[in-house]
Amino acid sequence: MSNFTKGFWEKTANIILRNRILILVLIAAFTVFLGMQWKNMRFSNSTANLLPNDHPVNVEYLDFLKTFGEEGNAIVFGIRDSSLFTPSKLNRWNKLSKQLAAFPEIDFVLSLDNLKELKRDTTDQKFVLKPLISSQVRTQSQIDSLTDHLFNDLPFYDNLLFNKESGTIRTVANLDKEIVNTSVRKNFILQEVNELVADFEAETDLDVRISGMPYIRTMNSQSIIDEIGKFIGAALLVTSLIFFFFFRSFRATLISMCVVIIGVMWAFGILGLLEYEITVLTALIPPLIIVIGIPNCIFLINKYQQEVKKHGNQALSLQRVISKIGNATLMTNMTTASGFATFIITDSKLLTEFGVVASLNIIGIFILSLLIIPIIYSYLSLPKTRHLKHLNKKWIDAFVNRMEHLVRNKRIAVYIVSLSLLIASIIGIYQIKISGSPIEDMPKNAQFFKDIRFFESEFDGIMPVEIVVDTKRPKGVMNTNTLKKLDQMDGIITEIPELSQPLSVVNLVKYSKQAFYNGMPKYYQLPTKQETNFILSVAQKSAGDGNLLQNFVDSTGQTARMTTFIRDVKTDRMEEIIGRLSENLDKLFPPDRYDTYMTGSAILFLQGTKYLVKNLVMSLAFAIFLIAVFMAYLFRSFRMIIISLIPNLLPLLITAGIMGFIGVPIKPSTILVFSIAFGISVDDTIHFLAKYRQELITNNWQIKKSVYAALRETGVSMFYTSIVLFFGFSVFIISDFGGTVALGSLVSATLLFAMLSNLILLPSLLLSLERNIASQEYLKEPQIDILPKDEDTN
Repeated sequence: MSNFTKGFWEKTANIILRNRILILVLIAAFTVFLGMQWKNMRFSNSTANLLPNDHPVNVEYLDFLKTFGEEGNAIVFGIRDSSLFTPSKLNRWNKLSKQLAAFPEIDFVLSLDNLKELKRDTTDQKFVLKPLISSQVRTQSQIDSLTDHLFNDLPFYDNLLFNKESGTIRTVANLDKEIVNTSVRKNFILQEVNELVADFEAETDLDVRISGMPYIRTMNSQSIIDEIGKFIGAALLVTSLIFFFFFRSFRATLISMCVVIIGVMWAFGILGLLEYEITVLTALIPPLIIVIGIPNCIFLINKYQQEVKKHGNQALSLQRVISKIGNATLMTNMTTASGFATFIITDSKLLTEFGVVASLNIIGIFILSLLIIPIIYSYLSLPKTRHLKHLNKKWIDAFVNRMEHLVRNKRIAVYIVSLSLLIASIIGIYQIKISGSPIEDMPKNAQFFKDIRFFESEFDGIMPVEIVVDTKRPKGVMNTNTLKKLDQMDGIITEIPELSQPLSVVNLVKYSKQAFYNGMPKYYQLPTKQETNFILSVAQKSAGDGNLLQNFVDSTGQTARMTTFIRDVKTDRMEEIIGRLSENLDKLFPPDRYDTYMTGSAILFLQGTKYLVKNLVMSLAFAIFLIAVFMAYLFRSFRMIIISLIPNLLPLLITAGIMGFIGVPIKPSTILVFSIAFGISVDDTIHFLAKYRQELITNNWQIKKSVYAALRETGVSMFYTSIVLFFGFSVFIISDFGGTVALGSLVSATLLFAMLSNLILLPSLLLSLERNIASQEYLKEPQIDILPKDEDTN
């Protein structure tokens, strides 16, 4: 160890142990300060945008919102039940629509209750909008006549308000666009809307399905909020049970739990201090801090108990815990933090915030464990003999001996297995798919998810795809030629089974012609040139009641919007559909005469996922670079860098291969696995190599003896921490979110592979490859030991 580093950590130990009260007071004060920041925590009210603000797809989406307003502001209510078509229940359904429309948060409601029918007034030679239902229905014959007229004579509303094949009826309530991305929306839906629907269901015994982007986002966010407490509780329970199983000490367990609970409080405080939103990613940070913080406690308490067992001097034991383990835990926490910090370099706001908060809190939990554990133990009596028994567990010794046997006698087999796994993993990697579905990770058993599937089957999709056509001239949309082209595009969309019937100005113009010919359904078509001048004026008049036209055309009449909805399809199929639409757009609307683009939530999420996949390579490469820099700083050898990286990259490749074989796609949640797992798994490598260097000095540069000594010494700690991490990350499997389940299971599996790789492959590589670096000249280079040899270590 260099004199500087040795002196630094000895001085740090003296400062900590001589200022115990002051440090505890400062920790308490800072915890209170961060606790006061909790009031600034807020849950995300908007859709997670995975793209940077200046990305072309995002720019188009923002332009669309500027022209037409918020796209996802509709809440839809649906019923598929023939008993709805009875006087009492239909009147109650219409009353529900009136109740919704009465709320100031609702901008407009489109329902049977206020449905307007476009009719021709032959007296004044103009068109008027007349209500379909003018009063309460009283008889079944009225209802039969009404439904017959609705399903057969009003094609404009087909697939908008009803599905005539199944008899499903729905109501569309448009939220005030000003509140769509605010907490007002959340409170309104959770309190007012759900209560109204519950009352309706209780009175009528009908099952109301609710969906629409505002509702989906609200219920999904609430599910995330509900899971935070569940994860924290599960992580504390699992890690405390494992910790107690290893140490068989209540006080050691309680001290460790106190450390990580304070760490969780800091995590929430930092979220509030930075005023970051709690998203599906940042919600994972508190339980992550528990899982990552416990290994720190294991290293520190284990070292303390080892020292007590050796000489029984409490003061010396505590001083050595800080001076001997401090640098080790600092380096391992820095590498873990680096794995998370790599997300900061992405342009995605979602990932950047996750990376900032996670990396800050990992350093925070290191500081807490380094300060609190020695200070608390300084006030307690020495551990009793029964608390030290775990240091001599035979079953752990048997496990380590088994690892040593493989390294001693089965190195060729180790290399063959490793190479075979590498080849199989590469094959699996080529089978990995990318998922651009925004609903794939939502809780499958939640009622709102079942309602998504209901509306998807009844109305052919729930994720909006918007097609925008700029004619480059005012009122160009109402040009007969443009309308024909839009109608052709309408036909192309209709032919694609995964897309819903599109809605645009074409539908309104067709409806105008139908009304002109006294409502005869066969005239629901575009007008001829001779009919255009008169009939198109009807579209303008209809805009005055229901604001229909302004939903399809901008204020200048230059830009048209065509809205369709897409089912939840595989990414490759979605790309195929988008490609087909784009190709036909260019054919129908030549770029030299029109400006066209496609946008909407579905496309935004798809492009965001693809963008993150590209960033995955960059962030993982940056993580590898950072770890390599740490290794170079510690060992000053290129060969050691390579040797240290191989056992940590192989588990990542194995996990990626498994994802390919079992069909787990690359998506925002699973993208996190690799950088997180790499940053954590390399900790074992640092501990092993540091101990190995220490043994080289002690054993006069005898490689074999040093490797086996390092394996026996660090094998127990690796096993302890890996088991804690494995079961700690496994708590995410209890999530209702598919992405969180995948994240937890994949990180757990990767860390298990990494433990075996570091216990078997790493020492095997050292024995086979490191022939030239175990020399006195190498060891004389200025380096920093992070696990120095104790003078009295056995």
